[in-house]
Amino acid sequence: MSQTERRLVIAIDGPAGAGKSTIASRLARSLGYVNLESGAMYRALGLKALEAGVSLDDGAALRALANGSTISLEPMAEGNRVLLDGRDVSARIRERDVTDAASKASTHPAVREWMVERQREMGARGGVIMEGRDIGTVVFPHAEVKIFLDADPNVREQRRVEQANAQDDPSRAEKLKQDLRERDLRDTTRAAAPLRPAEDAIRIDSSGLTIDEVIARIERVVEEKLRRQATV
Repeated sequence: MSQTERRLVIAIDGPAGAGKSTIASRLARSLGYVNLESGAMYRALGLKALEAGVSLDDGAALRALANGSTISLEPMAEGNRVLLDGRDVSARIRERDVTDAASKASTHPAVREWMVERQREMGARGGVIMEGRDIGTVVFPHAEVKIFLDADPNVREQRRVEQANAQDDPSRAEKLKQDLRERDLRDTTRAAAPLRPAEDAIRIDSSGLTIDEVIARIERVVEEKLRRQATV
């Protein structure tokens, strides 16, 4: 991509297990964009809440905690380095207790408001890809490219089991599947920014597609958007 081309904001939304994180990371490297992981930011705050003993049911306390926090993402060849108040928490935030804490914290409107402010600041100059559950509807409603990445629930559940290497552990596998179902319910029924496709989002079902095939589809969308802008 030449320096004269406009650098877009690309929003990728969708449910857990649809492949958003993997797609956004690889697509960012392919396009030379920055991958702004909204999920990593929520996980960082969830981790801080766990460490500080702040209740995940107390939205006001979580917002106060966020107000005194600095969360930043540093792009690396292998993915983002996540810093919480200057401390590298990249590995810790991927653990299950932090993921669960992030999901609960994200249901509070005050927390989401703080996150949206930070995310908009980070993506103000374009050249970014953001993935999450409300990027195209709330964070960047005017994003030039909006993708809603979905997959059959059974496919998403199986992906989670395989990612956790739990194929040979039926009880653990079932727990992972149940966790995903509960996550879907929270995401789609929460009062603040529920998971839904933006009206102008391009929907992609990744159930029967490889990662490369999904990336190729999105790259074609980006190329077409840039081509149209160049003719204006």
